[in-house]
This record gives sequence, C-alpha cells and structure tokens, in this order.
Amino acid sequence: MKHLKFFVFLCILSFTVSCGQQNRYIQYKVKKGDSASKIAEKLDMSTRDLIRLNPGMDTLPKVNSYIVVPQKKWDLLNKRIRENKENLSQVTIDSINDLDGLNTQLDLTDEFRSKYVIYEVKKGDTFYSLGKTFDVTRGELLLLNPELKEGLKLGMILKIKEIPLEVTIDEVYYDDYIKRNKDLKVALLLPFRAARYSNDSTRLKEIFANNSALVNIATDFYLGAEIAVDSLRRKGVKIDFNVFDTGDRRTNEINRIISNKNLNSNDVIIGPLYSEEVQTVASNVNIPVIFPVYSKNQSDFNASNIIKTSPDKKVFREELENYIKENFTGGNIIMVSDGKSESIQAIKNMRYSLQQADTIVKNIYTLTPSNGYIAKSKFLNVLKPNTKNWIIIATDDMVIVSDVVNSLISLPKETTVKLFTFDKGDVYDKIDNSKLAKIGFTYVSDDFVDETSLASRVFRKQYLNKNNALPSFYATKGFDITYDILIRLASGNDLKSTLKEGMSARVETKFDYRNSEFTSENKGLFIVQYNKDLSLSRLK
Repeated sequence: MKHLKFFVFLCILSFTVSCGQQNRYIQYKVKKGDSASKIAEKLDMSTRDLIRLNPGMDTLPKVNSYIVVPQKKWDLLNKRIRENKENLSQVTIDSINDLDGLNTQLDLTDEFRSKYVIYEVKKGDTFYSLGKTFDVTRGELLLLNPELKEGLKLGMILKIKEIPLEVTIDEVYYDDYIKRNKDLKVALLLPFRAARYSNDSTRLKEIFANNSALVNIATDFYLGAEIAVDSLRRKGVKIDFNVFDTGDRRTNEINRIISNKNLNSNDVIIGPLYSEEVQTVASNVNIPVIFPVYSKNQSDFNASNIIKTSPDKKVFREELENYIKENFTGGNIIMVSDGKSESIQAIKNMRYSLQQADTIVKNIYTLTPSNGYIAKSKFLNVLKPNTKNWIIIATDDMVIVSDVVNSLISLPKETTVKLFTFDKGDVYDKIDNSKLAKIGFTYVSDDFVDETSLASRVFRKQYLNKNNALPSFYATKGFDITYDILIRLASGNDLKSTLKEGMSARVETKFDYRNSEFTSENKGLFIVQYNKDLSLSRLK
C-alpha cells in the first residue's frame, strides 16, 4: 500500500507539472556535461526543486533528453548572460587606458570568457574580500594573475578561477527497456555460513560477534539485492529469485550446489564472493556469472562468462592519468612514492603516460621517503610559487600520507597545491577532512553518493520501510549490481550485447563495460574532490 501511495503521488506530481507547463514551464534539452546540480545552479534554484519538477530525472540525465524548467528562471538566466556580455564590453572600453599597461595582454574574447570567471577590481576590494566573495585564495589569484605581485589596482581585470571544462568523452548511456511478460530466473550465491549455527538466540548472536564482517557483507548485499528484485517485479518483470548459502571458504559446499541445484537453469548467477569459487562456478555453467566484489586475483580470470563489476586497480590509475591529461594546463607535477616496487612501478607508468600527452608536462618530480618519512624541505625544494603544483600520492602508507598532507597545508600563500591519489584507502579516513579540503584532495572512486538524486532517495526509502534501517555500503552495492544486471536481462537481449550498448549509473555505482574484450570488466569510475566546505563534488 505504501508503494502504491508513492506511485500515485508521483503520477499526481507529474500531471500537475504537465498542466502548469502551458504558462510557467518550458523544456530544456540536456547537453554534454550537464548534471542535475549544474543545471540547477545555472537557473539559480536548488537541485531538490529541479528534481521535484522532473520525478524521473537522475543526477546524470541523458544527453539530448528533455526536462522541465521554470520559464521565469530561464528568462532570468538569459538576461544575466546578456548583461554580462554588455558589462564585459564596457569594461574593455573604459578601463584599459587606466591600467598603466598592466592588462594590455588580457584577452577578453568569447573564448577567454568561456575559460575563466573574470572580475573588475573596484574601490575597497582586498585579497581578503575577493577570497570571501569567490572562495579563492591569494595564491590562486596570483597563479592566474602574476601582475598582482604589485598589488590590487582600481579597474584591473582579474581572472578569478577557471571554468570547469565540459566532459567531452562520448558517454553513451544504456537505455533501460523491459520486454513485456519477461520471466527471469536468478541464483544468488553468498557465504551466510548458516550451517555453523543452531537456531537458538545465543548462537545466532555469535554469528555477528565472531564473524561480523563477512556475515554483514553477505546479509547486507542480499538485502540490497532483494530491494532490486522487488523494484523490477513492480515494473512487471517476473523473477524467480533463489538464494544459496556457499558456507565456509574452501569447503565442498560450492561443488555440492553445482552438482545438485542445476545452476544452468538460471538466466544469471550473482556470486560467489570468493575469486576461486567464481572460477569454479563459471567453468561448470554456460550462463553469465557476476563477480560482485573486488579481488586482487580477478585479473587472472580467464572464463568469458565471468562479469567483473569492480574495476581493476590499474584502471583507477589510468582514470587519474586521463583526468590530468584533460585538465593540466601547465606547472609542476610531484609524484610521491613509498619506495616499494609496486609504488615505484605505478609512478613510472604514470610518468610515461603523462609525458606522451598532447599537453607536454615539462616538470615532473618524484619524492621518496628518507628514514621512513618525507621532510617538508623536500617539498619546498620543488614546489613553485605562482604556478600549479599537483601532487600525486602513489602509496597508502599512513606515515607518508600524513607527512605529505601536513607539509602541504602550511605553505606560503603564493604557493598553491592540489593533492591527488588513484587509490584512496582507509588511511585517508583517519586524516582530518578539513586538512584534505584545504588542499583540494581529489581521488578516483568506484562509488559516489548523491543523496539528492531521485534514485538514491527512493532506494533509501524502500530499504528503510522494509528493513527498519538505512542501507549500508554493501546493501547499496547489492542493489546496484542486481538491478543493473537484471534490467539489462529484462530487455530480452543477450546480456553481453547490452553491456556493449552503453554505460549506466545506478544509486552509487557507474557501470561501463564497453571497452572490455574477453572477460567483461566494469571500468566505470568517478573523479571526486573535497570542497572547502567539506562537501564532495564529482568532477567526472
């Protein structure tokens, strides 16, 4: 009944919006790089209000799709654009003669304005007031405006900050489609280890006391998968959902299931959680087998019917390399190693890749620890004032990471830095977020939480109603993986062919299998940045 009420509410809201469009709303065509938050920011409205007008809208709406926006907001946006153009033209005419030649090289063409936020210095402006107004530091202003070494001058035209580039990658999204009267049979294999425990309450408590990590992962994943199955059933997909307990690791339970349960009668198998068991299952069936977690052994998988839902670690590094190639416009890159072979090799690979880029990176430095730590003086020797300094950490060593962060948060104002890593481990959870935010900590992630998105809000509500608790990380993974695989199968097409049709974004996970070869591998990742207000932004 609750779900029915929610559906009726959405229908009423959609009808109300459509009726109001005659006088108060217009259609907006989504462009490349648009997200719900970006569109809302342009229109000077909250993301929540925009999504309310478009109940079916995701945080990453499809390119060339249409959404509803308030006409008044749209008209105000166009008015601001016209006024800005007129003001910029006036600034060019009136102010250059008063600048003593300081800004004669400043190009105020349309191309220039598309790259930077610009501002004309007014009476009373200070570095402090500009920093408060535009959320920039003195060092960042000096980086873009070297002439500021001589101080602020009335009428000076400043570059305030770079305008983020629109994503130019061809992000083709899979179009969810459900074939009428489609039936699916699904097997979920997880290590609940139920056989080890009796049914009395004391023994049941011991499951979580002695094996809490594994049991919680299996249980939460199942609960999330169950929400996905329920959601698709409400959409008309008939699903026969069978759950199997694979028991303890390296026992004969997985072989018993293979022998007695006719797994080939299913359309897909999700699980098991252990890499060796996945390979055993895949070699005994001819249907897709979904590996739902990450394992360092997954690069050894050689069965074509295995689908890896978690990207390999080298894909994280490659994603960061691509981001730097697309966004680095000059300056210094400093790579930090822990001196171990794996870290050194990762830096060698990244250095080679960046040096082959179209944007030539002239200065690449490598720092390694002495006596187990990296002294601040080492950074001061290579960091340059009034230029970009991007630091890449290729280690999760707690001491080294702490040394780097503490060294970078107390630099001279003229020296700006930004910290990157392609492997954000638990070590960063132990560091004060305000420190990470101060240096614009940016990392590669296989999940990103946008709690304002419709998909996220609906999932949390459904999970809370059914389980009286908010979903954990593994519960959300269970939902995302199960929903993504089953809705592709619900199209009636071969699963492998749907994986090649386009990427998808569910509650917190992106799935992109398009560049896979023999074994299907998810390469969907996010670039995430800490903001100064301690919030997180998705950069890509």
